[in-house]
Amino acid sequence: MIVDSYRFLPRSFIPLFEGAAPAPGDDGPTWAPFEKRLAEAQIALLTSAGLYLDGQDPFDGEREQREPTWGDPTHRVLPASLDGAGLGMMHLHVNHEDVLADPEIALPLAGLASLVGEGRVGSVAPGHVSVMGYQQAGLEVWRHETAPAIVELLRDQGTDGLILAPV
Repeated sequence: MIVDSYRFLPRSFIPLFEGAAPAPGDDGPTWAPFEKRLAEAQIALLTSAGLYLDGQDPFDGEREQREPTWGDPTHRVLPASLDGAGLGMMHLHVNHEDVLADPEIALPLAGLASLVGEGRVGSVAPGHVSVMGYQQAGLEVWRHETAPAIVELLRDQGTDGLILAPV
């Protein structure tokens, strides 16, 4: 099966991504062994939907509107259970209505809880991570600030694995 990565992008975007070379230092895959059994592991979620808790600082959508190839490189921590907390969303490239009507689309908390309930996953991490996807510019900030901060958070809370929930 051929995946057409450009199918849903405006035609003007194709030259920006077609034939893109790896970033400096990304000359090969990085693998980390998963040493625990999944049934004993603590798992967190990472969504690229730009979700944040109501009352929490939203992602910088104003700058993204001014600079369409820029994406806010910061992250937000979401609790393991929302317990009725409201979510906000900042992402210019994704329909907010669908995601906010059913956050499981972008942050599958119930799906992960179900896997824990079935004994397939050991436990849910105390916090999950939300970033704003579509990060064309500013990858150096991601490499040197955002990713290390997320890794530190995950290590500090004892997370063994991470499920990526891209949107």
